[in-house]
Amino acid sequence: MVQPTAVASGWPDDPALLDLATAPVPEYVTGSLADLLPTLVAGQGVPGCDARIAELTPADRNCVFLIDGLGWEQIKAHPDEAPYLTSLLGSSRGGTGRPITAGFPATTATSLASVGTGRVPGAHGLPGYTVRNPATGQLMNQLRWKPWTSPQVWQPYPTVFQLAHEAGIHTAQVSSPIFQDTPLTKIALSGGTFHGRLSGEERMDFAAEQLAGGDRSLVYTYYSELDGAGHRFGIDSDAWRGQLMFVDRLVQRLAEQLPPRSALYVTADHGMVDIPFDDQHRIDFDEDWELRAGVALLGGEGRARHVYAVPGAEADVLTCWREVLGEQFWVASRDEAIGLGWFGDEVDERVYGRIGDVVAAAHDDVIVTASVNEPHESAMVAVHGSMTPAEQLVPLLEVRS
Repeated sequence: MVQPTAVASGWPDDPALLDLATAPVPEYVTGSLADLLPTLVAGQGVPGCDARIAELTPADRNCVFLIDGLGWEQIKAHPDEAPYLTSLLGSSRGGTGRPITAGFPATTATSLASVGTGRVPGAHGLPGYTVRNPATGQLMNQLRWKPWTSPQVWQPYPTVFQLAHEAGIHTAQVSSPIFQDTPLTKIALSGGTFHGRLSGEERMDFAAEQLAGGDRSLVYTYYSELDGAGHRFGIDSDAWRGQLMFVDRLVQRLAEQLPPRSALYVTADHGMVDIPFDDQHRIDFDEDWELRAGVALLGGEGRARHVYAVPGAEADVLTCWREVLGEQFWVASRDEAIGLGWFGDEVDERVYGRIGDVVAAAHDDVIVTASVNEPHESAMVAVHGSMTPAEQLVPLLEVRS
């Protein structure tokens, strides 16, 4: 296991470059997505789990509703579209009215693995959208699980759902049927019973039924379409606002059906930011010879890049990326990112080589696209991944019965 150590930022003496020390590192151990399920099941008496989010109080029945793409700042900016969610803002994080943090990078595969395993990205081993597999040298897409690799080898730890089920807690996941057999579900969200339901309303109703199915229950449910609308149309679009209105009604529908002794927690895997379509805001790696120089593989995503250098070119690639992007991105070496705790308080040896030789996290409203190799991702309107508040802060809204 690689333990983070304090490191110097290594920046040139140029006040225009972003200081690595200013990057808002996720609140691992006390207030991140990785801390949620361990806290809930610790209150239900599951052995080996500890209560990390001190503001939460135990409940016999816990339900987590994760809404893909529902950032804290996006709720606050849309009170008219989300009146019920807005009314719950003061309940967030045990009534403190504060958000929690997603983890780095703020992206779906990483966040769902953090939620389900109760471990930081450096431990569960999904530290980005795409990362290099050290065993093959290929980029591994951890959301779509391509190219195929053994899920249990890639992420060997048990999920919190499995631990809860083994401890006698009624455990269930209620989600779209398309997610039932995916590798990401297997390594992050398995344990107990998966129940596929097509519509959002069906999921809310069945989640409430499952919550009532045991004296101690742990139920997880999920909705992805808000994120999809953001990527396709942007969070300043009518389509996204329409999805937010629907999500608001879903949360209220579930809250009104909670059985006795229940706690509902509404959270998300990341927030989102709209990025304009121009050369100042979208820097195309595939068209930029400086950024490509010495790079063997480009991983991650637009606002959270893992850059893998040709052997021997690591220092030159780091210098170049800092010179080109250092005013708009926090650009760190692998060891600097680990030492600063970007991936948590521990990085397993098997995960070390998955992290880029250079890690670049966006500060400004800018992304590094790859128009040739990533045409779909490069065409997205709203994106996420970095450590800015709009991406990193997520709600932990609470309703109790």
